[in-house]
Amino acid sequence: MRRSIVKRWIFYIFGTTIAITIAIAVAACFIIKNNHYNIVKTNLESRANSLVMTYFESDTYVYDEIFNDMANDFVNDFQDKDIMEAWVIDRNGNVVASTSGFSVKDESYPDYDYALTNEDGIGEWIGETSNNEKVMALTYVLPRNTQGVSGAIRYIISLEEVDRQLILIFVLITFLGLLIIMYVGITGVFFVRTIIIPVQKINDRASKMAKGDFTVSIEKHKYNDEIGALSKTINNMAYEIGETERTKNEFISTVSHELRTPLTAIKGWGETIRSSSDDSELVDKGIDVIVNETERLSGLVEELLDFSRMESGRFSLRVSEMDIVTELKEVIMAFDNRSIRENIQLITEIPDEAIIINGDKNRIKQAFVNVIDNAFKYNKENGFVKVTLDVIDYKVVIKVIDNGCGISRFDLPRIKEKFYKANNSVRGSGIGLAVTDEIIKMHNGEMVVESTVGKGTTVSIILPDLK
Repeated sequence: MRRSIVKRWIFYIFGTTIAITIAIAVAACFIIKNNHYNIVKTNLESRANSLVMTYFESDTYVYDEIFNDMANDFVNDFQDKDIMEAWVIDRNGNVVASTSGFSVKDESYPDYDYALTNEDGIGEWIGETSNNEKVMALTYVLPRNTQGVSGAIRYIISLEEVDRQLILIFVLITFLGLLIIMYVGITGVFFVRTIIIPVQKINDRASKMAKGDFTVSIEKHKYNDEIGALSKTINNMAYEIGETERTKNEFISTVSHELRTPLTAIKGWGETIRSSSDDSELVDKGIDVIVNETERLSGLVEELLDFSRMESGRFSLRVSEMDIVTELKEVIMAFDNRSIRENIQLITEIPDEAIIINGDKNRIKQAFVNVIDNAFKYNKENGFVKVTLDVIDYKVVIKVIDNGCGISRFDLPRIKEKFYKANNSVRGSGIGLAVTDEIIKMHNGEMVVESTVGKGTTVSIILPDLK
């Protein structure tokens, strides 16, 4: 089952953040509490070590009366009564003196029992007194005298103030933890609103595009980031695919028309010849039409085959030395009759001396035919087509200039695209210039098209492989 990014974020990021924050807070509280309690314990130990032996010498408290007197002197001289309380415990475990001045009753002091059993004679205890006050107690067993008599000193310090400080620290740590969790939560909401939701919208639009609806578009993203760039890219992709679909449909329609027109003419004239075989003039005219239309069909099929080879990567060249001047003149001669028939002046400025280059002469001639044919197709009666050849900076530059209808600034950048036609009123498949551009590029050359609507077009073919 698919788990959404939001759920994964809640589970892995937000949940993990909460768990880690709680763990750190608990660990910090534990460490701080131990640290504070250790400071209190150290304070008790340092005071106990410095005072005990001053008042209790092992050989002097053989009798209880003497021990009691020493205990009273100890509590009377105790200087830290405002910080802690001290008890003196006799050998029987009874409290014989305390710095508070009150008798000790109904109090438990397990630290005394711990001290008696420990080898070092020290016992520690944290707990509550009979009046519910939390304290830390530290009991030191006095050194035994020669008679085996011993007692103990017990120090008690309240932990109420320490615990209040700890509570404040714990509250602060909890507050900081909540701030961290809130920050992660707020940034997560921002993340969801600025990334997840736009991605969901992109996914919805992309799903519609996948079904063939390229009219949908993704609304502009609020931020100029990767999501905004992705939205813009998908919108551009949808537009380009839509244009390609439209151009493809127009191409299919155009090719269908281009195929249907000569087939209709061939069929019509074939039937006419069959029914009028005695009229030699009509038969000759019909055969001319059939031959011309067949050549036209052959050229169209050849264009389609070239395009197919180009798309599949099987478009190849047979390179050899060739005279570019001779090949260009042969192509121009093929247009002599057409220029007369269509009343378009064909002008040439081509040098007589040979210019040898490396190339595929059939493909080069095909490129010349396509460009010159376009110049005628998009020209007008009494117009002209001018073909020039020059050598500039060791490069062969062939220009085909006409004064036809021209190409708009909108169409000019796309005329080399496959299936694209700037003028649908003129016959053609829309792939001639695409094939021509590919041929020139395979010769390491360049085809440049310049045009102005109503004034004409100049196509420059630049071939750099001059020998």
